[in-house]
Amino acid sequence: MRKLLPLALILLGGCATSSDVQKLQSEIRELQDQLAQVRRTSAAKEEVQNVNQRIADQTQQLLKSNATLIAKVDQIEERVNNAQGSIEQTNYRLDQLAQQLTQSQHDIDDLKAAVARVAAPAPAPSASAAAPTAPQPVMTEVNVPASTSENPMEVYQAAYRDYQRGNWDLALAGFRDFLARYPESELAPNAEYWIGESLYSQKKYSEAIDQFNRVVDKYPKSDKAPAALLKKGYGYLAMNDRPRAIVQFQYVVHEYPNSREAALAKDRLRQLGINLQ
Repeated sequence: MRKLLPLALILLGGCATSSDVQKLQSEIRELQDQLAQVRRTSAAKEEVQNVNQRIADQTQQLLKSNATLIAKVDQIEERVNNAQGSIEQTNYRLDQLAQQLTQSQHDIDDLKAAVARVAAPAPAPSASAAAPTAPQPVMTEVNVPASTSENPMEVYQAAYRDYQRGNWDLALAGFRDFLARYPESELAPNAEYWIGESLYSQKKYSEAIDQFNRVVDKYPKSDKAPAALLKKGYGYLAMNDRPRAIVQFQYVVHEYPNSREAALAKDRLRQLGINLQ
């Protein structure tokens, strides 16, 4: 507007020259160029704003998508963890069943051996024990009542049947009664062991571990010793004492390397991420 003022003054004065007109035309073109530049700048700014808005919208959309993806990943991880926990519980139960089957087979073998020894025929009398030639006095027949005392095998088997049926309290009472009445029996280590198993089945893990220690301390040469040590490891795991459980399993492998219990201990160690050489 300021540059148009001289043109108006010149025209009003009636003395405009060609040089003045050219100058004015030049100034007008310059103003037009400046106006065009202003328009281009304004359009560019508007375009930049539009681009920035589109970027902001896309960023917001990406953030929402990312949040959704993270939530889905978390759900997948939770499912994987749950599945892994189920697998570990299944493996643990399989280990327990395998050990119980092994111990049951040991018990059956022990019972068969004990029955065989009881049923063995008495040795034949020697020649020196031949019947005397002197006449024997006439014996009067007397009816002697049968003994009402139980056989040690029957007491043990009754307690063992209670354990197999899940009657833990009855099994505990039966095995303890057996040990009180027949502490020197060859089945005493078995009875001590199944007391520990009964306590373990009742989830009395600390008491069960103490009982398994008793088995190992009293009968270190018994086939129940490695079983008791292995079961101690399971007890520590049930109590969430992972370090002591690992040490216990390693001890079983070291002390009884060729036993079924050592194989079970190795499997459990692998499940815990410990690979033995």
